[in-house]
Amino acid sequence: MNESSPILNISIFGVFVLITLVVVIRASRNTKTAADYLAAGRAFTGPQNGIAIAGDYLSAASFLGIAGAIALNGYDGFLYSIGFLVAWLVALLLVAELLRNTGKYTMGDVLSFRMRQRPVRAAAATSTMAVSFFYLLAQMAGAGGLVALLLGITGSGGQALVIAVVGALMIAYVLIGGMKGTTWVQIIKAVLLIAGAGIMTVWVLGKYGFNLSALLGAAVDAAPKAGEKLLGPGLQYGATGTSRLDFLSLALALVLGTAGLPHILMRFYTVPTAKEARRSVVWAIWLIGIFYLFTLVLGYGAGALVGPDKINAAPGKANSAAPLLALELGGPILLGLIAAVAFATILAVVAGLTITASASFAHDIYANVIKKGNGDESKTDEVKVARITAIVIGLVSIGGGIIANGQNVAFLVALAFAVAASANLPTILYSLFWKRFNTSGALWSIYGGLIVTITLIILSPAVSGKPTSMFKNADFDLFPLSNPGIVSIPVAFLLGYVGTILSKDKADPAKQAEMEVRSLTGAGAEKAIAH
Repeated sequence: MNESSPILNISIFGVFVLITLVVVIRASRNTKTAADYLAAGRAFTGPQNGIAIAGDYLSAASFLGIAGAIALNGYDGFLYSIGFLVAWLVALLLVAELLRNTGKYTMGDVLSFRMRQRPVRAAAATSTMAVSFFYLLAQMAGAGGLVALLLGITGSGGQALVIAVVGALMIAYVLIGGMKGTTWVQIIKAVLLIAGAGIMTVWVLGKYGFNLSALLGAAVDAAPKAGEKLLGPGLQYGATGTSRLDFLSLALALVLGTAGLPHILMRFYTVPTAKEARRSVVWAIWLIGIFYLFTLVLGYGAGALVGPDKINAAPGKANSAAPLLALELGGPILLGLIAAVAFATILAVVAGLTITASASFAHDIYANVIKKGNGDESKTDEVKVARITAIVIGLVSIGGGIIANGQNVAFLVALAFAVAASANLPTILYSLFWKRFNTSGALWSIYGGLIVTITLIILSPAVSGKPTSMFKNADFDLFPLSNPGIVSIPVAFLLGYVGTILSKDKADPAKQAEMEVRSLTGAGAEKAIAH
């Protein structure tokens, strides 16, 4: 079998970076106002935004992590794909259109619409920053692990340098291009990722006469320890009642978390109308659904052609399944292309997260809490604050990524989803659908959901007490589940309800009526901004 060529991998990645930087610089020419920088001037069509959403959503965890999970755990690994995909139905049916009609730039716009502006915006920005930071940490640390396999860099210093380079590029994309430049990077990356996965899928199926049964049989033969268990549930999560409950908790966080992820919600504001927001989600569902079907073939293909022993022996373990499959199929050139796509995936997702967190700080904290909504949006101060925030977030995430490099980063992604599902989703749904919901309920739900989720994660086996934990030598795992979703999500809904019922704070009926009309009809919502 051919070996990986680090020089080839770097060259292909360099070409991608140059092309996307040119695109970002060209996109930045029309960035003058806050709407241009934070919402891309609402100039993208539904299909364009749908492709960008797919680019934002299909992170390194989706491509590398799920293919590896299927290669090693078969059916149980594929349940991740199903969870991520089903989550989009929640986003489409409950959130996308209503959110686009009600808000302007950020999730805080919707949550504070009929509440007391300053405390609710501060809470929404806090939860946005928390979700974005944990997601960023996982992506940055993933970049370090990927490099070990693809560029032959094994020392922690070399991996730290690569994490710093990824962070610097991300800051450049966000500073230069704003949401418009970031969106084009995500569109390019989504096309490359889905095309690359599609080519590999056809290639793998071709080796088995386009017979899925033959492929599954070969995967079973290549894994004598697991054998037929690869084809049914229970290999990873079926050992005990606790592990089954843990899987249910993870599934709940994945399915409900997507509709509360700030960087996904913010994408709905880059289109001119609610109809285009709805179209963009339909496009995203199709593209993401097709991609997750590809992961089924790629995962079992890696299991059959590379084998679980070789995958486990590689530097990135499960994460190296897709790159090793590319090396097996097309040698160093295909590996180089897939490596570049994986890097592009990390870059596009971290850029999307950074613009979301910086927009939330600039729009919610600076413009509406500090300036009390008196700033002029057409001026540059909100954009200036967003750019400064992006630099700070970039530097913090580089530091965090270097610290988390080599650690168990899977729980960071799960934590981001659990926080989004607990702190954001209950408040969004209550704001949109419950007339009595008030400021007190929103604050209880956001802060309560955030505190409960992070506390349970810190006390879980994902952080300490097991060989796979983040801190292997410590032992304070008082909570038995690795993902707290099954507890934290109902608690956050309950806190929102109790906070509202106990509060003497009365909801504003006129504001509530206006929000209902606007969310359902789009009357008075932000229109496209002509240049």
